[in-house]
Amino acid sequence: MSQNLCPSPTLGKEDWDPDVVTRMIILAPGAHVSEQEIVSEMHMLDLPLTIKNTCYGAMVSGKKEDVFKALKEIRKLDEYHIFTKDRGFAPGDPRRCRGQRFGPREGYHQMEDEYRILGDVADALSQRRDVEVEEKKPIKVEEFKSILDEID
Repeated sequence: MSQNLCPSPTLGKEDWDPDVVTRMIILAPGAHVSEQEIVSEMHMLDLPLTIKNTCYGAMVSGKKEDVFKALKEIRKLDEYHIFTKDRGFAPGDPRRCRGQRFGPREGYHQMEDEYRILGDVADALSQRRDVEVEEKKPIKVEEFKSILDEID
Protein backbone atom coordinates (compact mmCIF):
# COMPACT_ATOMS: atom_id res chain seq x y z
CA MET A 1 0.00 0.00 0.00
CA SER A 2 1.35 3.42 -0.90
CA GLN A 3 1.76 6.07 1.74
CA ASN A 4 0.19 9.46 1.32
CA LEU A 5 0.56 12.84 2.86
CA CYS A 6 -2.40 13.10 5.18
CA PRO A 7 -4.65 15.96 4.03
CA SER A 8 -4.51 18.68 6.64
CA PRO A 9 -4.90 22.45 6.81
CA THR A 10 -1.13 22.71 7.30
CA LEU A 11 -0.01 21.08 4.06
CA GLY A 12 3.66 21.78 4.77
CA LYS A 13 3.46 19.46 7.77
CA GLU A 14 4.02 15.84 6.79
CA ASP A 15 1.75 13.57 8.80
CA TRP A 16 2.27 10.18 7.21
CA ASP A 17 -0.71 7.95 7.66
CA PRO A 18 -0.66 4.52 5.98
CA ASP A 19 -4.48 4.35 6.17
CA VAL A 20 -4.87 7.41 3.92
CA VAL A 21 -5.11 6.83 0.17
CA THR A 22 -5.54 9.18 -2.75
CA ARG A 23 -7.28 8.06 -5.92
CA MET A 24 -7.60 9.84 -9.24
CA ILE A 25 -11.02 9.50 -10.87
CA ILE A 26 -10.81 9.72 -14.64
CA LEU A 27 -13.85 10.03 -16.88
CA ALA A 28 -13.61 8.19 -20.18
CA PRO A 29 -14.63 9.87 -23.44
CA GLY A 30 -18.39 9.52 -23.86
CA ALA A 31 -19.10 9.60 -20.13
CA HIS A 32 -22.69 10.38 -19.19
CA VAL A 33 -21.65 12.45 -16.16
CA SER A 34 -19.50 15.52 -15.71
CA GLU A 35 -16.60 16.15 -13.36
CA GLN A 36 -18.80 18.43 -11.29
CA GLU A 37 -21.54 15.79 -10.96
CA ILE A 38 -19.00 13.32 -9.59
CA VAL A 39 -17.65 15.84 -7.08
CA SER A 40 -21.17 16.84 -6.00
CA GLU A 41 -22.18 13.21 -5.55
CA MET A 42 -19.11 12.53 -3.37
CA HIS A 43 -19.89 15.58 -1.22
CA MET A 44 -23.47 14.32 -0.77
CA LEU A 45 -22.11 11.08 0.72
CA ASP A 46 -20.96 13.14 3.72
CA LEU A 47 -17.78 11.11 4.22
CA PRO A 48 -14.61 12.60 5.75
CA LEU A 49 -12.83 13.03 2.40
CA THR A 50 -10.77 15.66 0.64
CA ILE A 51 -12.26 16.02 -2.83
CA LYS A 52 -10.84 18.07 -5.69
CA ASN A 53 -12.41 18.72 -9.07
CA THR A 54 -9.90 18.26 -11.91
CA CYS A 55 -9.86 18.62 -15.69
CA TYR A 56 -9.97 14.81 -16.10
CA GLY A 57 -12.48 14.03 -13.34
CA ALA A 58 -11.59 14.35 -9.68
CA MET A 59 -9.20 13.42 -6.91
CA VAL A 60 -10.32 11.99 -3.62
CA SER A 61 -8.24 11.45 -0.52
CA GLY A 62 -9.06 10.00 2.88
CA LYS A 63 -9.16 6.80 4.87
CA LYS A 64 -9.07 3.81 2.53
CA GLU A 65 -12.50 2.48 3.52
CA ASP A 66 -14.14 5.89 2.98
CA VAL A 67 -12.45 6.44 -0.38
CA PHE A 68 -13.49 3.04 -1.73
CA LYS A 69 -17.02 3.48 -0.40
CA ALA A 70 -17.25 6.78 -2.31
CA LEU A 71 -15.82 5.19 -5.46
CA LYS A 72 -18.35 2.38 -5.29
CA GLU A 73 -21.18 4.90 -5.04
CA ILE A 74 -20.06 7.22 -7.85
CA ARG A 75 -19.47 4.29 -10.20
CA LYS A 76 -23.24 3.77 -10.09
CA LEU A 77 -23.59 7.06 -11.99
CA ASP A 78 -21.88 5.66 -15.12
CA GLU A 79 -20.61 2.14 -14.59
CA TYR A 80 -18.44 1.83 -17.69
CA HIS A 81 -16.95 5.32 -18.04
CA ILE A 82 -15.53 5.99 -14.56
CA PHE A 83 -11.99 4.76 -13.95
CA THR A 84 -9.70 5.21 -10.95
CA LYS A 85 -6.02 4.84 -10.20
CA ASP A 86 -3.70 5.41 -7.27
CA ARG A 87 -2.02 8.76 -6.74
CA GLY A 88 0.91 8.97 -4.39
CA PHE A 89 0.20 12.51 -3.18
CA ALA A 90 -2.82 14.17 -1.63
CA PRO A 91 -4.65 16.96 -3.48
CA GLY A 92 -2.83 20.26 -3.09
CA ASP A 93 0.48 18.70 -2.01
CA PRO A 94 3.02 21.40 -2.96
CA ARG A 95 5.46 18.78 -4.25
CA ARG A 96 3.05 17.88 -7.06
CA CYS A 97 0.59 20.77 -7.25
CA ARG A 98 0.64 22.36 -10.70
CA GLY A 99 -0.03 25.77 -9.16
CA GLN A 100 3.23 25.51 -7.22
CA ARG A 101 5.31 23.92 -9.97
CA PHE A 102 4.10 25.87 -13.04
CA GLY A 103 3.49 23.35 -15.79
CA PRO A 104 2.20 19.82 -16.09
CA ARG A 105 3.01 17.52 -13.21
CA GLU A 106 5.02 14.35 -13.64
CA GLY A 107 2.80 11.59 -14.94
CA TYR A 108 0.35 13.92 -16.67
CA HIS A 109 1.51 12.88 -20.14
CA GLN A 110 1.19 9.19 -19.18
CA MET A 111 -2.36 9.82 -18.00
CA GLU A 112 -3.07 11.69 -21.24
CA ASP A 113 -2.04 8.59 -23.23
CA GLU A 114 -4.13 6.33 -20.99
CA TYR A 115 -7.13 8.62 -21.49
CA ARG A 116 -6.98 8.09 -25.26
CA ILE A 117 -7.82 4.38 -24.91
CA LEU A 118 -10.40 4.66 -22.12
CA GLY A 119 -13.26 5.12 -24.59
CA ASP A 120 -12.39 1.78 -26.20
CA VAL A 121 -12.06 0.13 -22.79
CA ALA A 122 -15.48 1.51 -21.77
CA ASP A 123 -17.02 0.17 -25.00
CA ALA A 124 -15.47 -3.24 -24.44
CA LEU A 125 -16.77 -3.36 -20.85
CA SER A 126 -20.29 -2.33 -21.84
CA GLN A 127 -20.49 -4.70 -24.83
CA ARG A 128 -18.98 -7.83 -23.37
CA ARG A 129 -18.96 -10.99 -25.44
CA ASP A 130 -17.40 -14.40 -25.22
CA VAL A 131 -14.12 -14.81 -27.01
CA GLU A 132 -12.43 -18.05 -27.87
CA VAL A 133 -8.68 -18.04 -27.86
CA GLU A 134 -6.98 -20.72 -29.90
CA GLU A 135 -4.30 -22.29 -27.79
CA LYS A 136 -1.09 -22.74 -29.75
CA LYS A 137 0.53 -26.14 -29.51
CA PRO A 138 4.25 -26.73 -29.69
CA ILE A 139 5.64 -28.16 -32.91
CA LYS A 140 6.51 -31.86 -32.88
CA VAL A 141 10.21 -32.71 -32.69
CA GLU A 142 10.15 -34.74 -35.92
CA GLU A 143 8.57 -31.83 -37.82
CA PHE A 144 11.13 -29.42 -36.38
CA LYS A 145 13.98 -31.72 -37.46
CA SER A 146 12.62 -31.97 -40.99
CA ILE A 147 12.41 -28.15 -41.22
CA LEU A 148 16.05 -27.92 -40.07
CA ASP A 149 17.08 -30.54 -42.62
CA GLU A 150 15.41 -28.49 -45.40
CA ILE A 151 17.33 -25.36 -44.34
CA ASP A 152 20.71 -27.17 -44.40
